[in-house]
Amino acid sequence: MKKIITLVTFFICFQIHANAQMCFGINMKSGMGFEMLSYNAKDKPMGKLLYTIKEVINEGGATVLKIELQSFNTKDKLESTNSYSCRCKGNEILVDMTSMMAAQENPMLKDAKMTFTSTDLTYSDNYTIGANLKDASLKGEGEMGGGMKLEYSMDMKNRKVESQENITVPSGTYNAYKITSDMTVSTKTLMNISFDFQTVSYRAPKILWDVKTETYRKGKLMSYTVLSKVF
Repeated sequence: MKKIITLVTFFICFQIHANAQMCFGINMKSGMGFEMLSYNAKDKPMGKLLYTIKEVINEGGATVLKIELQSFNTKDKLESTNSYSCRCKGNEILVDMTSMMAAQENPMLKDAKMTFTSTDLTYSDNYTIGANLKDASLKGEGEMGGGMKLEYSMDMKNRKVESQENITVPSGTYNAYKITSDMTVSTKTLMNISFDFQTVSYRAPKILWDVKTETYRKGKLMSYTVLSKVF
Protein backbone atom coordinates (compact mmCIF):
# COMPACT_ATOMS: atom_id res chain seq x y z
CA MET A 1 0.00 0.00 0.00
CA LYS A 2 2.84 2.42 0.84
CA LYS A 3 4.34 1.90 -2.63
CA ILE A 4 0.97 2.61 -4.23
CA ILE A 5 0.67 5.84 -2.25
CA THR A 6 4.20 6.79 -3.30
CA LEU A 7 3.32 6.09 -6.90
CA VAL A 8 0.21 8.25 -6.64
CA THR A 9 2.33 11.04 -5.31
CA PHE A 10 4.48 10.38 -8.15
CA PHE A 11 1.65 11.73 -10.42
CA ILE A 12 1.96 14.67 -9.51
CA CYS A 13 4.81 15.96 -11.85
CA PHE A 14 9.03 16.36 -15.39
CA GLN A 15 22.07 17.23 -24.32
CA ILE A 16 21.56 20.52 -22.56
CA HIS A 17 21.61 23.54 -24.96
CA ALA A 18 23.60 26.70 -24.49
CA ASN A 19 20.36 28.67 -24.27
CA ALA A 20 17.71 27.61 -21.79
CA GLN A 21 14.39 26.30 -23.11
CA MET A 22 11.06 27.80 -22.06
CA CYS A 23 8.31 26.00 -20.15
CA PHE A 24 5.35 27.87 -18.65
CA GLY A 25 7.33 31.05 -19.23
CA ILE A 26 10.26 29.75 -17.17
CA ASN A 27 13.81 29.39 -18.49
CA MET A 28 14.48 25.72 -17.81
CA LYS A 29 18.06 24.64 -17.15
CA SER A 30 19.84 21.52 -15.96
CA GLY A 31 20.19 21.48 -12.19
CA MET A 32 16.86 23.13 -11.42
CA GLY A 33 14.40 21.19 -9.31
CA PHE A 34 12.14 20.97 -6.30
CA GLU A 35 11.56 19.02 -3.10
CA MET A 36 8.32 17.54 -1.77
CA LEU A 37 7.80 16.44 1.84
CA SER A 38 5.37 13.54 2.45
CA TYR A 39 3.13 13.02 5.49
CA ASN A 40 0.50 10.51 6.53
CA ALA A 41 -3.02 11.45 7.61
CA LYS A 42 -1.81 12.09 11.17
CA ASP A 43 0.85 14.56 9.97
CA LYS A 44 3.66 12.09 10.64
CA PRO A 45 6.61 12.50 8.20
CA MET A 46 6.92 9.72 5.61
CA GLY A 47 10.03 10.99 3.82
CA LYS A 48 10.74 13.29 0.93
CA LEU A 49 10.92 13.28 -2.87
CA LEU A 50 13.66 15.24 -4.63
CA TYR A 51 13.17 16.08 -8.32
CA THR A 52 16.15 17.36 -10.34
CA ILE A 53 16.10 18.36 -14.01
CA LYS A 54 19.05 16.58 -15.61
CA GLU A 55 18.61 17.61 -19.26
CA VAL A 56 16.58 20.11 -21.27
CA ILE A 57 16.23 19.55 -25.01
CA ASN A 58 14.13 20.86 -27.87
CA GLU A 59 12.35 18.07 -29.67
CA GLY A 60 9.79 18.57 -32.41
CA GLY A 61 8.92 22.07 -31.24
CA ALA A 62 8.46 20.96 -27.63
CA THR A 63 10.72 21.44 -24.61
CA VAL A 64 11.55 18.03 -23.16
CA LEU A 65 12.60 17.81 -19.52
CA LYS A 66 14.47 14.72 -18.37
CA ILE A 67 14.07 14.41 -14.62
CA GLU A 68 15.70 12.37 -11.87
CA LEU A 69 13.50 11.44 -8.91
CA GLN A 70 15.12 10.47 -5.62
CA SER A 71 13.09 9.05 -2.74
CA PHE A 72 14.34 9.44 0.84
CA ASN A 73 13.00 7.85 4.02
CA THR A 74 12.32 9.63 7.32
CA LYS A 75 16.00 9.28 8.28
CA ASP A 76 16.97 11.10 5.07
CA LYS A 77 18.44 7.91 3.62
CA LEU A 78 18.20 7.47 -0.14
CA GLU A 79 15.87 4.55 -0.93
CA SER A 80 15.53 4.72 -4.71
CA THR A 81 16.44 6.73 -7.80
CA ASN A 82 14.31 6.78 -10.94
CA SER A 83 14.08 8.80 -14.12
CA TYR A 84 11.21 10.08 -16.23
CA SER A 85 10.45 12.83 -18.71
CA CYS A 86 7.76 15.27 -19.71
CA ARG A 87 7.10 17.63 -22.61
CA CYS A 88 6.16 21.32 -22.49
CA LYS A 89 4.24 22.51 -25.51
CA GLY A 90 2.38 25.81 -25.56
CA ASN A 91 0.72 26.21 -22.19
CA GLU A 92 0.63 22.47 -21.43
CA ILE A 93 2.89 19.90 -19.78
CA LEU A 94 2.41 16.33 -20.99
CA VAL A 95 3.76 13.68 -18.63
CA ASP A 96 4.44 10.25 -20.10
CA MET A 97 2.98 7.87 -17.53
CA THR A 98 5.01 5.02 -19.01
CA SER A 99 8.27 6.78 -18.21
CA MET A 100 6.99 7.67 -14.75
CA MET A 101 6.29 4.03 -13.92
CA ALA A 102 9.03 3.07 -11.46
CA ALA A 103 8.87 -0.65 -12.18
CA GLN A 104 12.08 -1.32 -10.31
CA GLU A 105 10.30 -0.39 -7.06
CA ASN A 106 7.83 -3.22 -7.54
CA PRO A 107 9.64 -6.59 -7.75
CA MET A 108 6.57 -8.30 -9.20
CA LEU A 109 6.38 -5.87 -12.13
CA LYS A 110 10.14 -5.92 -12.69
CA ASP A 111 10.35 -9.71 -12.76
CA ALA A 112 7.42 -9.88 -15.17
CA LYS A 113 9.33 -7.78 -17.76
CA MET A 114 6.34 -5.54 -18.34
CA THR A 115 5.47 -3.76 -21.57
CA PHE A 116 3.61 -0.48 -20.98
CA THR A 117 1.46 1.83 -23.06
CA SER A 118 0.02 5.10 -21.82
CA THR A 119 -2.07 8.18 -22.40
CA ASP A 120 -0.26 11.32 -21.22
CA LEU A 121 -1.18 13.09 -18.01
CA THR A 122 -1.73 16.73 -19.03
CA TYR A 123 -1.40 19.87 -16.91
CA SER A 124 -1.96 23.45 -18.04
CA ASP A 125 -0.81 26.94 -17.11
CA ASN A 126 -4.24 28.37 -17.87
CA TYR A 127 -7.16 26.84 -15.95
CA THR A 128 -10.85 27.68 -15.80
CA ILE A 129 -12.80 26.83 -12.67
CA GLY A 130 -15.31 24.08 -13.47
CA ALA A 131 -13.32 22.80 -16.48
CA ASN A 132 -13.00 19.07 -17.08
CA LEU A 133 -9.48 17.86 -17.87
CA LYS A 134 -8.31 14.96 -20.02
CA ASP A 135 -8.17 11.44 -18.59
CA ALA A 136 -4.82 9.66 -18.31
CA SER A 137 -3.99 5.97 -18.20
CA LEU A 138 -1.23 3.40 -18.00
CA LYS A 139 -1.61 -0.21 -19.15
CA GLY A 140 0.94 -2.98 -18.79
CA GLU A 141 1.26 -6.64 -19.70
CA GLY A 142 3.91 -9.16 -18.72
CA GLU A 143 4.61 -12.75 -17.84
CA MET A 144 5.81 -14.07 -14.49
CA GLY A 145 7.61 -17.31 -13.73
CA GLY A 146 5.81 -20.43 -14.91
CA GLY A 147 4.17 -18.55 -17.77
CA MET A 148 1.67 -16.74 -15.53
CA LYS A 149 0.27 -13.65 -17.25
CA LEU A 150 0.26 -10.34 -15.38
CA GLU A 151 -1.80 -7.28 -16.26
CA TYR A 152 -1.43 -3.87 -14.63
CA SER A 153 -3.47 -0.72 -15.08
CA MET A 154 -3.69 2.77 -13.66
CA ASP A 155 -6.51 5.09 -14.69
CA MET A 156 -7.07 8.73 -13.79
CA LYS A 157 -10.59 9.90 -14.60
CA ASN A 158 -13.06 12.65 -13.75
CA ARG A 159 -10.30 15.24 -13.53
CA LYS A 160 -11.83 18.62 -12.77
CA VAL A 161 -10.77 22.14 -11.76
CA GLU A 162 -12.82 22.66 -8.60
CA SER A 163 -11.73 26.05 -7.26
CA GLN A 164 -8.90 28.54 -6.77
CA GLU A 165 -7.55 29.33 -3.31
CA ASN A 166 -4.49 30.47 -1.38
CA ILE A 167 -2.30 27.59 -0.21
CA THR A 168 0.57 28.06 2.25
CA VAL A 169 3.34 25.44 2.25
CA PRO A 170 7.00 25.55 3.40
CA SER A 171 8.14 27.07 0.08
CA GLY A 172 5.66 29.96 0.27
CA THR A 173 2.05 31.02 -0.31
CA TYR A 174 0.45 30.41 -3.71
CA ASN A 175 -2.88 31.24 -5.34
CA ALA A 176 -3.48 27.70 -6.61
CA TYR A 177 -6.11 25.80 -8.56
CA LYS A 178 -7.60 22.75 -6.85
CA ILE A 179 -7.78 19.80 -9.26
CA THR A 180 -9.59 16.62 -8.24
CA SER A 181 -9.57 13.22 -9.91
CA ASP A 182 -10.44 9.56 -9.39
CA MET A 183 -7.68 6.99 -9.68
CA THR A 184 -7.90 3.21 -9.97
CA VAL A 185 -4.82 0.98 -9.67
CA SER A 186 -5.23 -2.71 -10.41
CA THR A 187 -3.20 -5.86 -11.01
CA LYS A 188 -4.48 -9.12 -12.43
CA THR A 189 -2.82 -12.53 -12.22
CA LEU A 190 -4.81 -15.46 -10.85
CA MET A 191 -7.06 -12.88 -9.25
CA ASN A 192 -7.82 -9.21 -9.73
CA ILE A 193 -6.68 -6.75 -7.03
CA SER A 194 -7.94 -3.20 -7.37
CA PHE A 195 -7.66 0.00 -5.31
CA ASP A 196 -9.69 3.17 -5.82
CA PHE A 197 -8.33 6.54 -4.74
CA GLN A 198 -9.39 10.15 -4.90
CA THR A 199 -6.58 12.64 -5.50
CA VAL A 200 -6.33 16.40 -5.06
CA SER A 201 -3.61 18.44 -6.73
CA TYR A 202 -3.00 22.15 -6.15
CA ARG A 203 -1.43 23.86 -9.16
CA ALA A 204 -0.19 27.47 -9.25
CA PRO A 205 0.51 29.60 -12.38
CA LYS A 206 4.17 29.72 -13.43
CA ILE A 207 4.98 26.74 -11.19
CA LEU A 208 5.75 23.46 -12.99
CA TRP A 209 5.18 21.23 -9.99
CA ASP A 210 2.35 20.66 -7.54
CA VAL A 211 2.18 23.00 -4.57
CA LYS A 212 0.35 20.37 -2.54
CA THR A 213 -1.20 16.94 -3.15
CA GLU A 214 -3.66 14.87 -1.15
CA THR A 215 -4.60 11.20 -1.52
CA TYR A 216 -7.89 9.82 -0.21
CA ARG A 217 -9.45 6.36 -0.11
CA LYS A 218 -13.17 6.01 0.49
CA GLY A 219 -13.24 9.68 1.41
CA LYS A 220 -10.58 9.31 4.12
CA LEU A 221 -7.25 11.15 3.89
CA MET A 222 -4.34 8.71 3.54
CA SER A 223 -1.37 10.96 2.82
CA TYR A 224 -0.33 14.35 1.49
CA THR A 225 2.73 16.15 0.17
CA VAL A 226 3.81 19.79 0.28
CA LEU A 227 6.27 21.74 -1.84
CA SER A 228 9.14 22.48 0.55
CA LYS A 229 11.90 23.79 -1.69
CA VAL A 230 12.43 25.18 -5.21
CA PHE A 231 15.96 25.49 -6.58
